[in-house]
Amino acid sequence: MKLNSYTITQGRDRAPARSYLKAIGFTDADLKKPIIGIANTWTETMNCNYNLRELAAKVKEGVRTAGGTPMEFNTIAISDGITMGTEGMKTSLVSREVIADSIELMARGHMFDGIVAIVACDKTIPGAAMALLRLNIPGIVLYGGSILPGRYKDHDITIQDVFEAVGAAAAGHITDQELLDIENHVCPGAGACGGQFTANTMATVMELIGLSPMGTAAVPQVDPRKYDVSRYCGAVIMDGVKKDRRPRQIVTRTAIENAVAGVAATGGSTNAVLHLLAIAREAAVPLEIDDFQRISNRTPILVDLKPGGRFVAVDVDKAGGIPVIAKRLLDGRYVDGSALTCTGLTFAQEAGKAVETPGQEVIRPLDKPLKATGGLAILRGSIAPEGCVIKLAGHNKRQHLGPARVFNREEDAMSAVTHGQIHPGDVIVIRYEGPRGGPGMREMLGVTGAIVGAGLSDSVALITDGRFSGATHGFMVAHIAPEAANGGPIAAVEEGDTISIDVDKGEINLGIPPETLRSRLIAWKPPAPHYANGVFAKYCALVASASEGAVTSKF
Repeated sequence: MKLNSYTITQGRDRAPARSYLKAIGFTDADLKKPIIGIANTWTETMNCNYNLRELAAKVKEGVRTAGGTPMEFNTIAISDGITMGTEGMKTSLVSREVIADSIELMARGHMFDGIVAIVACDKTIPGAAMALLRLNIPGIVLYGGSILPGRYKDHDITIQDVFEAVGAAAAGHITDQELLDIENHVCPGAGACGGQFTANTMATVMELIGLSPMGTAAVPQVDPRKYDVSRYCGAVIMDGVKKDRRPRQIVTRTAIENAVAGVAATGGSTNAVLHLLAIAREAAVPLEIDDFQRISNRTPILVDLKPGGRFVAVDVDKAGGIPVIAKRLLDGRYVDGSALTCTGLTFAQEAGKAVETPGQEVIRPLDKPLKATGGLAILRGSIAPEGCVIKLAGHNKRQHLGPARVFNREEDAMSAVTHGQIHPGDVIVIRYEGPRGGPGMREMLGVTGAIVGAGLSDSVALITDGRFSGATHGFMVAHIAPEAANGGPIAAVEEGDTISIDVDKGEINLGIPPETLRSRLIAWKPPAPHYANGVFAKYCALVASASEGAVTSKF
């Protein structure tokens, strides 16, 4: 093996470096082995990543057993759920870039021979994948795992139920005591949010794209089997180093299309569009938002998961795990089984090892899909000439026509919903919440959950240049591009304007004459930035459109 780490650890001139490492227990024998960086997103600020220290210890055991030397380091993680609806949520998407940058810097600085990135909450997963692809040294992603479901009135609940209960309480449909009871029972321990929300969507993506060993992600974070999974990942990375198996050999156009099909088939999060665009860019693979429409059109929804379905994420594990999803997609010819995975086996070979639990109802048979086409659609029109995305899983609505209710920040829209100021037929417009305008493209689960809780999800539409949580469901349109802060047409919408949304036509339009729209945009003036310095100011100066994945690097 030709090891990067020898640049730092071997030879007479490297004696000073070895002395530092010997000070903390490494031996000459350790330093002659492949050095594997263990990028850990552990944090004490949320439950999603809370057990990752324990998992890192088991990964290191696996690395040592396979003949390597692990070196653990940390990067950041920001909870989408805890920061939701606050100024803090603006940091979430920004953190994806910081995570990618920090893993890249550590690996380039310490010249690791391989990387295992241990992830959980939403942005840690794509951030890790982006870093691995930039570095293009052997690397894999280990998902920490889902939380177990909470129990309330004899049924499973997830964090989605709390956000919707806030709206229900505000509308008088439940009492504040009932809201408190749901709050107290929803999160029984460590693990990422328990539906096919963004974390579990991206964990599914990592297995189907080949960066995570198949069969590892669906095991819940608190399940003792996760220790075995972690040790296994230590062995997988060592085999990858010995065979020189690199991420860009794995994340090809074929693999990315397999992952998009997985998002469509599982009713996954709209955030997957942003993240897969960003991942593709790091892999130097061409990918456009219209590719999601094409793949979704030919891929049925086969997995019955919240937020639109009946089951929670751990039910996928009980059904046999993500390999069963992979096998179903392969049998239906919705994916290409020739794609290489991080284990050295092909997608088809890994999927062939799937063991489906008899009688399971989570992953549907091919002849009984939930819907004939996938869970995402891309719309374009006078409001979104660069495109936008709508989730179709969990409802059958295809059109909406109504008056615009315009809000220049999320908090004002939330106040209108919870104070009964939104009415059936309305189209809620939340703007200046895009990548630059927010900055950081906040998720809107507080608002969308309140709409559902207020009983308005079937009669109200919402459009935004911001994002949605994976737990969002209803007739909700996100990632409007260009965003308002860049002078996109959404900046010209006025209270009472008619907005039409037609999924069948793939259109979203503002019902005013083109010349009126042009005159409004000519008169438009950009608002002052919310932040003049620091990380947000840097981000605003660099960030691209949502239609390009909201990346901060162009090449």
